[in-house]
Amino acid sequence: MDYLPVFLQLRAARAVIVGGGRIAARKADLLLRAGARVTVVAPRLHEDLHSRAAAGDLTYLPESFLPAHLDGAVIAIAATGLRDVNTAVSQAARERGVPVNVVDDASLSTFIFPAIIDRSPVMVAVGSAGQAPVLARWVRERIEAILPASLGALARFMGERRSSVQRALGAGARRAFWERIVRGKAGTDLLAGDEPGARRAFEAELLISQLTTSAATGGSALGEVYLIGAGPGDPDLLTLRALQLLQQADVVLYDRLVPPAVLERARREARRIFVGKSHDGNEGHTPQEDIHELMIRCAREGLKVARLKGGDPFIFGRGGEEVEALARAGIPYLVVPGITAALGAAAGAGIPLTHRGLAQSVTFVTGHVALDDTLDWRTLARGRQTVVFYMGVGKLESIVARLRAAGAPDTLAAALIERATLPEQRVLRATLAQIAGLSSSAGILPPALLIVGDVVGTSVAAESAVPPAPQPAETAADLIQPI
Repeated sequence: MDYLPVFLQLRAARAVIVGGGRIAARKADLLLRAGARVTVVAPRLHEDLHSRAAAGDLTYLPESFLPAHLDGAVIAIAATGLRDVNTAVSQAARERGVPVNVVDDASLSTFIFPAIIDRSPVMVAVGSAGQAPVLARWVRERIEAILPASLGALARFMGERRSSVQRALGAGARRAFWERIVRGKAGTDLLAGDEPGARRAFEAELLISQLTTSAATGGSALGEVYLIGAGPGDPDLLTLRALQLLQQADVVLYDRLVPPAVLERARREARRIFVGKSHDGNEGHTPQEDIHELMIRCAREGLKVARLKGGDPFIFGRGGEEVEALARAGIPYLVVPGITAALGAAAGAGIPLTHRGLAQSVTFVTGHVALDDTLDWRTLARGRQTVVFYMGVGKLESIVARLRAAGAPDTLAAALIERATLPEQRVLRATLAQIAGLSSSAGILPPALLIVGDVVGTSVAAESAVPPAPQPAETAADLIQPI
């Protein structure tokens, strides 16, 4: 983060603008709207500034800049277009500890102006760290288009009632109540201009909240748990519903397959707790029963809990066990599906999991059961299908041996996809007979998936022929394809 986004309270504060042109006039207008006492220092004034000065809206000093002009200022802006003057303003401001913005010169500035969406008292600011102001304005335009013009009225409506809600509800129940107001009938009526209807809906919702608050939860309403599929790794592959619920959660329980970029999409104030399991079951291992207990305890405290799981909760994610535990405890829950790792990995590697004439079905298998005799290995070894092994790197040699023993040909195409959909994704393609040795030479590590089937050879990125066994690491490296 190159800049800390903040909102400054400038009411009645002294703001100094050095420069009297058109850009200075725009900055003066912005500062005056924020309630600042504006002083403009310039030999000449733009007509807009001149009329503002004549009306008494701002103070005009028809002088060349001197460092003393910044005495007592809380913010300074240099908009002269003259490098030497702008540099002098920047230096004088820094010496006095005054935040300074030099228009179109981030190197001389200690703060920058964002693109602003004004729905006072709701304000949205979009910045690009001075790198791409046009892009920031483009983003602002799109946000502006989706925010109702009456959003400020809703904010004022809620602000006027904060004290009454604080008296009526415990701390744990308030946020959930306000979310129902924003998303429910009260918010809809207010945005539509029906304030009497919004008042009635608000009062009804507050009464219901008081009646349903449980004494057993210490004055807080019972919380809830969201089992959210985080997808294969790329945060842009999160579903819209997942993003919405991550922004509501008080607590986020996450595993080792959830990368930091996905966690960043959660509400900033949410508590993050790692409850993952290492691929070897040792370091960082959290027993499943402890995860159940933690979810239930947090929900009974009135908290909204996001159980964030790599891929999809119901595909090798033990989501079924967690749902059963929540149901037995009487905890409300919601399951949000995610893009499972097989789909993300296949798409990232350009491998169709089904393909006419090559694969009529696809099977997902957990690599943890590579030595499980209950699996029908003969069925997995048949042709005209695709088999995807999750978490199979540690058992790769055993998986390959079982497939070959069950009749899978040594020449069958296979691929390992490491860290699928992430920038560091690697794809290793080989035959079934070669894949384990090449994986070891290339240093493939979890998380990675094994895809076995003729479809591996259909990707436009696939090698036209598999090279001979490596000598050792150079050929293995040649087989690895970054995205």
